[in-house]
Parts: sequence; structure tokens; C-alpha cells
Amino acid sequence: MTTMLFVVMETQHNRSTCLFLTHTLRSVISSPLHPLLKHFTLRMYRQTEHFIDSKMALTPLACVLLLLSMQCYISTLAVILKTTNPKPWVNEFESIELSCMIESISTAQPRIEWKKIKMGEPSYVYFGKAISGDLEKRAKIREPASLVILNATRADSADYRCEVTAPNDQKSFDEILISLTVRVKPVVPRCSVPKSVPVGKPAELHCLEGEGYPKSQYQWFRNKEEIPENPKNSPKFINSTYTLSRELGTLKFSAVKKEDAGEYYCRAKNEAGSSECGPQMMEVYDINIAGIILGVVVVVTVLLCIIVGIFCAYKRGYFTSQKQTGKNYKAPANGDGVDYVRTEDEGDFRHKSSFVI
Repeated sequence: MTTMLFVVMETQHNRSTCLFLTHTLRSVISSPLHPLLKHFTLRMYRQTEHFIDSKMALTPLACVLLLLSMQCYISTLAVILKTTNPKPWVNEFESIELSCMIESISTAQPRIEWKKIKMGEPSYVYFGKAISGDLEKRAKIREPASLVILNATRADSADYRCEVTAPNDQKSFDEILISLTVRVKPVVPRCSVPKSVPVGKPAELHCLEGEGYPKSQYQWFRNKEEIPENPKNSPKFINSTYTLSRELGTLKFSAVKKEDAGEYYCRAKNEAGSSECGPQMMEVYDINIAGIILGVVVVVTVLLCIIVGIFCAYKRGYFTSQKQTGKNYKAPANGDGVDYVRTEDEGDFRHKSSFVI
């Protein structure tokens, strides 16, 4: 760029304009600059003075172009950050790098900080050149400013903000926001399958797990073959009448058929992996109408026999007490100490024992 600009200078003649440029370069040199930029400016300043002495200068247009070029270069004296991935993801217990690259800076030792923002509350995870907070002993800084999490857990899902402060830059501060998602593999789901269901009756199968992130989707299998969401899409399930919810993990039969019998199991799946429960057998049986009717008849017959037996026993007097007769009549004892015996003739009593004096 220096060669191109001074070729223009060699072909132009305007001493006053070049003097103005020299003054501008002198003021730039006196300001705090990055060493590379200071070297470039000093070189331009010296060559400008040389062309002034040799009576070679710029026209107003060429000078404006030169000044604009300098302004574009000087405007890069600002801390500018960028990232290769603003929304990274990682599986649980794996490592992840949150990229924070310094694209432009002139300050030799800028201040770098990382903050974790969860539910709107920020907290430091890198401050004062040390890892702190939730990531202590689980993270490190990769030069110049990237954050590496060595063993990510589900609690690490959050927004992370990289902040760089450069006091010697015209724009002394910049930040970049990175949203991290930690994916969690589903655990073995809890499956509920009825053991036996009569033909024509409804049945419900349930599958659920609550650890996976993002939320799990569910698949049902019968005899190791996946059950389609729409039974009309498969010849093997076209006669079945069911509704399948992949979000809720439910499989509902409105009217079970004989061909619905078999081994059922469920699989919970998300981007991090999958888990499935063990197979469970569901039997489908016919309802024996004739047997039910026969059983009812037998029960009614037994009840009628019991009622008739009780009625006959009552008629024959098995449930009444014996009547008192004259032979077992016993007169009550008298209070005078004398016993009396009743004879055949009513009212005739005879003395049985003597008086006790």
C-alpha cells in the first residue's frame, strides 16, 4: 500500500497539501499505537518529508484518497471480537470450546472476562485470569480468549458472554454472546403394557422418561418391528385401530384385535442418543359368551335349590321349639319348706315330707 500511494505522490505537485499530510502523520505518531502501525506511519512520514524536499507533492484529490486510506487503517484500532459458532452444542460429559477470537486489537494485554447468564442472572466463570464459579477445575482458557469446558454437564446449558477490554484502543470494549446447549441422552423409559386384553376392548400402552434433553421422542415396537404413526402406511398394521403420540409416548387401541397380540417395547430418542425398555407380552383373548351364560344359569339354580330347601325345612318344623306337656310339669317350690306332689286328680295334693321343726 505504501508503494502505491507514493507513486501517486511522485506524479503530483502540491506542497501545501503535502505539508498538511505531514502534520497529520506527526500527530498520529505521537499517539499510543500498536508497534506495527507506528512503524508504518513513521515510514510514511519520513517519505512524505522526502517528497516535500524534492518538491513532489499530492493534488487535493490524491491527498483525500490517501487520508481516507489512513482513516480506514486507523479505524481498525478497535477491539473487535468474532466467534466461529454462536450456538454450539455438546453431549453431556464431553468437551466443548466456546470460540471467542480477537479479530482486531492494539492493546498488548487486554482484560478478558467470561460470564455465564442463566435465567437472566450473570455470574463470573473467568475473572482475573482464573476460572471460577460453576466451571472451576472443569474449564480453561485457550489463547487468546476462547473458553474450553472439559466435562460439560446439563447444568452448563446457558448463555456465555465473552468480554474484552482494551484501554489503548479507540474502541476499548467489545463483547460477544454464545448460547451453549448440553444434550443429555435419555435414560431407560418406564413402559406400561397390559398383560391381557379381551377382543374388541380398548387398551393403552404408556412410555415415559424425564432425563433426556432436548425432550425425547418415543417409538413403539411390536415383535421388533416399529409401529408406524399411521397404521394405514403399513400392510402389517393396516387392520389395527390405534393412535400413537411420539411426544407423549402413548399407544392407544380403540378396539383390540387378535393380530394386536405380541411383544411390545418402547424407545426414547433425542439428538444425544436413545434408550429402550425391555419387551413385554400383551395377550388378546376371545370372550366366551356361552360359558358366561352357563355360569349364570348354574349360580341361579344353586340359589333356587337353597331357597327351596330352607322352605321345606321350615314347613316340617325344623325351625320351631318343642311344646310343654303335663308329664314334665314341675310345680314351683313353696316357701314353707314342704314339697307337694300333684296326683291325677287336679287339685289333689298329698303330703310328702314332714315339717322340719
